Amino acid sequence: MIRKDSASVVSDCEDESNTIMGDQDDVQGEDLPPDIKDWSKQHVREWILKVKGVDDSVAEILYKEDINGPSLLLIDSTDLKTMGVTFGPAKLIIRAIDEVVKLQKEGSTSSTNFPGGPCKPYPFHSYHHAHRYRQDSILDVTESGALDFIEPCHEFKGFYNTPDESKMSKFTYEVLRFASACMNSRTNGTIHFGIGDKPDFKHGQVLGVVVGDKEAYVKGLKKATDRCFESKYKHIAHTCIKPPRFVGVLNNNWTSSDKCVIEVDIVPESKICENNFFQITLKELTRTQENMDTNNAKKEGIETVTTETNSLRLYIRDGGSCKNIRPKNQTPKSKKDWSDQFKDRVSQLSELRKKAEEKHLDVIKSSTQGSRLSHMITGGSPSLDKSHFQRYVIVTNKSHPIQLESLEFLVELNPTAVLDFDPESAKQGLQQYFEQQSTVNLHLPVKYKITEGVEDIASKLKLTRDTSWVFCNGGIENESPSDIDQWLKEKGESVRDVVSFLCRKDVLPNQRFLVIFLLLSTVSEKMDPLVEAFMTFYQGLKGTEQILCLCENENAFSSWKDLIEVRCGINISDRCIYELSFPEVNGTVLSLWSKNRTSRRFLPCGGESKVPLDKKVERSLDTLEVLCVNQCEGGNEDKLLKEENFYKGGKVSWWNFFFSEEPGSTPFIKRDKFDFIVNTVIPDLCSLTKACVLFHLMHVAGCGGTTLAMHTLWALRERFRCAVLKNSKADFAEVADQVVKLLMIDNKEQRPRLPVLLMIDDFDDMDKVFDLRQLIEKECAKKNIQSKAAQVILLNCMRSESPEPIPQTEDWVFIGNNLSDKEQRLFVNKLAEIEKTHRNAETFYGFMIMKTNFKPEYVKGVARNTLKSFSMNQKHAQLLAVLVLLDVYCKGSSLSISLCEEFLDLQPKPICGSVKVEDGFGKFSPLIARTVVEDKMVFEAVKIFHSSIAVHCLEELIKTHNVSKADITDFLLTTQKLYESTQGKDKLLQDVRHILVKRYSVEEVSQFSPLIQQIANETPGQEEIVLRNASKIFPKDAIVSQLLARYYYLKKKDFLEARVWALGARDLFKNSSYIADTAAQVIKHEMMNAISNYKEEPLSPDKLKSFLKMAQAAIEAFKETQNLAKKESIQRLNIKKDNRPFNVSGCLGEIQVGVLVIEVLEKTPIFSFHNFRHDILSEVLSGRLKLKDVEERDQKQERHWRYYSVLREFEDVLYNLKYRMKANLNLFENVYVNFDTRFGMKDSREQRTRAELSKCFEKYAKLFCKTEAAALWKEKNVPLWLKLHQARQSLEMLKADNFSGILSCLSNESSPAVENIAKLCRFVCEHNPTVTERINFVYVNVVLSCVKLGSQHIQPYQILISHLCQILREQIPLSDNLPLYFITVVLLWPHKNLHFQECAGLGKYISLMKIAYHSVMREVMNGKRPVLHFFLGKKQGYQQLVHFGEIKRCIMVRQDQFASVWENGKIWKEKKVKELLLRVTGKVKGDLILAYTCIPNLTVEVSPVFRSELRGRAQGTRVSFFIGFSMDGPLALDIN
Repeated sequence: MIRKDSASVVSDCEDESNTIMGDQDDVQGEDLPPDIKDWSKQHVREWILKVKGVDDSVAEILYKEDINGPSLLLIDSTDLKTMGVTFGPAKLIIRAIDEVVKLQKEGSTSSTNFPGGPCKPYPFHSYHHAHRYRQDSILDVTESGALDFIEPCHEFKGFYNTPDESKMSKFTYEVLRFASACMNSRTNGTIHFGIGDKPDFKHGQVLGVVVGDKEAYVKGLKKATDRCFESKYKHIAHTCIKPPRFVGVLNNNWTSSDKCVIEVDIVPESKICENNFFQITLKELTRTQENMDTNNAKKEGIETVTTETNSLRLYIRDGGSCKNIRPKNQTPKSKKDWSDQFKDRVSQLSELRKKAEEKHLDVIKSSTQGSRLSHMITGGSPSLDKSHFQRYVIVTNKSHPIQLESLEFLVELNPTAVLDFDPESAKQGLQQYFEQQSTVNLHLPVKYKITEGVEDIASKLKLTRDTSWVFCNGGIENESPSDIDQWLKEKGESVRDVVSFLCRKDVLPNQRFLVIFLLLSTVSEKMDPLVEAFMTFYQGLKGTEQILCLCENENAFSSWKDLIEVRCGINISDRCIYELSFPEVNGTVLSLWSKNRTSRRFLPCGGESKVPLDKKVERSLDTLEVLCVNQCEGGNEDKLLKEENFYKGGKVSWWNFFFSEEPGSTPFIKRDKFDFIVNTVIPDLCSLTKACVLFHLMHVAGCGGTTLAMHTLWALRERFRCAVLKNSKADFAEVADQVVKLLMIDNKEQRPRLPVLLMIDDFDDMDKVFDLRQLIEKECAKKNIQSKAAQVILLNCMRSESPEPIPQTEDWVFIGNNLSDKEQRLFVNKLAEIEKTHRNAETFYGFMIMKTNFKPEYVKGVARNTLKSFSMNQKHAQLLAVLVLLDVYCKGSSLSISLCEEFLDLQPKPICGSVKVEDGFGKFSPLIARTVVEDKMVFEAVKIFHSSIAVHCLEELIKTHNVSKADITDFLLTTQKLYESTQGKDKLLQDVRHILVKRYSVEEVSQFSPLIQQIANETPGQEEIVLRNASKIFPKDAIVSQLLARYYYLKKKDFLEARVWALGARDLFKNSSYIADTAAQVIKHEMMNAISNYKEEPLSPDKLKSFLKMAQAAIEAFKETQNLAKKESIQRLNIKKDNRPFNVSGCLGEIQVGVLVIEVLEKTPIFSFHNFRHDILSEVLSGRLKLKDVEERDQKQERHWRYYSVLREFEDVLYNLKYRMKANLNLFENVYVNFDTRFGMKDSREQRTRAELSKCFEKYAKLFCKTEAAALWKEKNVPLWLKLHQARQSLEMLKADNFSGILSCLSNESSPAVENIAKLCRFVCEHNPTVTERINFVYVNVVLSCVKLGSQHIQPYQILISHLCQILREQIPLSDNLPLYFITVVLLWPHKNLHFQECAGLGKYISLMKIAYHSVMREVMNGKRPVLHFFLGKKQGYQQLVHFGEIKRCIMVRQDQFASVWENGKIWKEKKVKELLLRVTGKVKGDLILAYTCIPNLTVEVSPVFRSELRGRAQGTRVSFFIGFSMDGPLALDIN
């Protein structure tokens, strides 16, 4: 199909005939078929006649040769030459053919495009609207004449076929013709270039044109206006003809194109045009066109009228075209008559135009949509600070750059999610604008598909923390956008997944989030994705109450409303704002925030200066709540409401401190420890050189510990950059990164830099506190932060499990449940102030509990009086009972507002003032408080306001209302409505699991959680029902199945059932050593139970077989546990993020089974316990004596044959028993002596394991290490071999047969025991000792020198060194490498009394030691740190070594407090420590230090204990430090 523009028509008034002025590049007549293949030879001749530069005779030649359309396509230059066409015309014809074919292809492609839906024209007489056209959409206006003078008429020009050289003349010609017609008709009008028309296109179809130099069109039109209008009317023409407007054209997939539609508006205002009429001459514009068209006109038989082009023309709008009504060839009289007649007509038109203008001006915009917007966006609240809506979701489409400056309100709304249908949003749209001011996470819709837990998905997406920007039509991650007709098929389903996800009750708060459809582009097609999104939200939200639509103008609104009405059958007018422009919307929404919300926030900086905290930066610190210098200033929070919430027991907020500082208020109560913390503890910590230091504020729950910590931050907010960690379960690496960012904000070059004071609360494990500290140190080192003082201070506010006071130190403060006299007076005075301003002060239970000094009588009274009407049959009572139970057994537990509303059938509405959840609790509402939960998602919840209230309420329910803990727990586990899809479901499941599974024990063994144990004690038998119900709630939880297995083998002794649950747990978690251990424990306990129940002696052969079979199975199961534990440990070591230690339960279990086997065998007649049989049993289990030899020597062989028959079935178990027990005992010894917990904290589980090991070792030693050594020494005739055997047995009994056991004597410090060991070792070493025994001899001397330096059993230092050097020259078994090289490094560290040759190989020995350490200890080292057995002292010889015990004695604190002193580095400031240790110098080399020694040119590589201490130190920097010796090499401490 060949496309063409309409011919230009010049109307002649006399004969109404038209002079055809074809488009400059139009080489075809209107009667030519669109497809060249359909041309006849007549068509070809007509076409040739129009080809410029080709003579008419050529057309006749082709006609005579019968050349039609198909044959024309096959012709080349040779063919034309053969037919007699000369070379020049031939080339022109070939080129013309190519152009026609090209145009036909383009036309065919365009014509096959499915025309888009209707669209509105660009707003008239406007230049700064965001309106754009989309390719192939159809303007919903037609070419028309004058309407009401104000409504513009329209004219379309394709402008697609015009050569570049002719475009300007074509443009100006058409514009001025149209302009003069509109001016003479006194109607507004717009002429569009790039809009198609029939027959090639739909009428009004958007085509677009490519414009290179837009300024040229502006200048060209101005010049043409000057040339064509009469001079006296030029200024009027310039006023009426507006500059060209270039409206962008989008591709069908909403991406930008290089095309635009050129539009010129004509505005002939009455006061400008008056009664004039406007004639134009197109001579200048048509001269070029005449030259091009003269031949064509001749060929068409049309006479060219030169005089006409030179004459004036007077155009008017005649229907959809312009008509020249100026008569030709008039006499002067007829010309005057015509002129007078037209003047009268113009005068009438001018009057009509004037009246139309006045009528239009009288339509004054009157709207209440500003107040409607305020009401809808807040849910009826007075301001956005107190908005009913907690969350906002934005749905938007293609934006225009001029709109962005009016969308600031979106940043302030901080939407939870934005569904963006603009594929170019990240490059040049709304997302790019938004990200410049706030944090966003970019997603594709596919990430919202539910493939795992809903809250897990939300957590990964950070849905409630940062704005999630969802690109609903591609634009990121190489996803291409879709055309409108393909979008539903290609992307519709995934976007529906997004909407469905957001509408779930367990994702966003029910009825408390608002979906805002922000229509930045007009939606005009029913297939538009925004319509589909609306439909999905409409269905998901079950109506439009939570939907607000913002339309830029009434046209956009009308189109949107109509489409929604057609699609959904509803009228959404009352949910739309369309009479406000976006700047007005922006201003209205921003005005709804308080000054505090919109004003800038500031951080302290050096020299008492301040720096602004940008909103984007603050939002990027999403794990922290930053406390600014100007916190709360300019806010409009309700003082009475904030105080009431706090005094009732809610968590303190910054507002409480702010209000207490207002004039006329009593100061916030200062606890006694406040001044000590602010004036002593914090300054002292600031003086330390470590990057991150730690301070512990231990407190009994409900005693004001958190309040004191926050009060400290408030008081220091101008001296520190203060923040609170929002969630103790956050990713610590992310927290560390954000803490360091906070430290460095506009603070990079500041010296000294203001430190960060970070409060951390509710940690349940001290190791996690140290983990965070360590990661912050690493982040500081990574960022190369240099400073001589602490950069981050962690204020660890942690609950104490015991109300007993902890001794106060400079970094440990304890807050208990006992106020001092001074504090009590302050509370009395505060109460007097409260009673003046609050009428309901008697319900301020949180305050009153403290005011009464935590008297149980008061709390009991509150619980008793409040629960008088309690009935477990009522829903609100049931929910309260659940809250109470959870709070007692899971500190910090809560229930989400959404869950409570759903359970209590409160049916909230999306408007302010709807029923509150507190009202649903009725008379029990004083017992609950609101809180914000920071978990996988952030949500509002309710909790019992005070922990002591929860305890006494539970007691009251049991005693007075006969509601047991089992009843409440059973209700909690069997009420499915509690676990339906509501916010906080995962958190509730976590808390329920916690109260069932979590065991608490410090000193004694705790078999089950406190709740299960107490249920078993108070209502025996109910615990089984509870646990079985738990398995139904957690059917795929291996730990719950494991719990049931433990219950059945420990409590019920039902080992068959226990085995079923244990195997079920293994099926759920196959690779867990802890689950495997449970299966092994079932067998072990079954064996223990069978042995204890069997009272007959001697043991029968059948029972012996049964017991040994169980033992064999248990040993194999425990071996499997050990193998899994080793794999786990290696995996954790590789990933470096899991610090759980090696699981030793399999090793302990195998030792315990070994003890049981010994007990069983001792009950048989073969090994019945007396000295002779005892020795036989020892030899058999050591593998040195075979059963057949025992049987042959047994005098009662015939009687015992059945026993021997049974025993031979288990020979492998028996012969390896001692070896396996000894290997496991050695493993424990190596771990417990050479490793400490990562931060030196007391490990109660380890202590219990040690106690059990001690019992097992007694049994082991009794069998395998029994000796009468003292008697033997007196006997003169005892053989030497027997003496040596007995000596070795004695060493084994004393655990001195390996280096770890000898080192353990350092902690016991029993000099007689160590001297005895030294005596035995010396005796053994005098008679052909093994390498191990010779190494042990060195260890014994070193340890004895530390315990009792003056002992006569210590070898002279130099002799010991010679002995050591002799060993080093020999072949060393691999198993002895680690102990040998460790003691070598310790003893051969250079000092004045050592020869160079003795310590020259020190670097090699360190390297060999590290290799051995990582080989031997690799499986057990994860989650541990090597013990520093010795430190380098100032003295010589043995006294050069200072053992760890001496360091600890220098500072008298508890074990857990010592860990903090060690981590903070404060221990090195102690004078006694400095007097003991030698300070060594060296230089920095990468992550290591080259330590100088007393021997010239001998340096030794030393690793820092805390790598952060090397932060910011350049290579070669000279440093000094102390040296400690561990199995992992020498380590540097207190680096300065």
